[in-house]
Amino acid sequence: MFNPFFSAMMLAVEAQRVIELRLVRIAWGGAKAQAEMQSMVSEKLDAAAEAARILMTGGSHEVVISRYREHVAANTKRLTAA
Repeated sequence: MFNPFFSAMMLAVEAQRVIELRLVRIAWGGAKAQAEMQSMVSEKLDAAAEAARILMTGGSHEVVISRYREHVAANTKRLTAA
């Protein structure tokens, strides 16, 4: 049987990696750190608005978590690129 909390747990685990990568980038300082901090705030606002829109149009919490995981995966890919 599928555990309904699996996706939420995976989101938490995956988000920790992005937090680590962002903190390293910020710790190095400079223009990339400033850009990352600005990006971090704007991405969170955009994701929250998207989640609200999904829920207000009848979407489920599974869809919201799935979209957040897509955003987290994109950030991981971007932050680990050479």
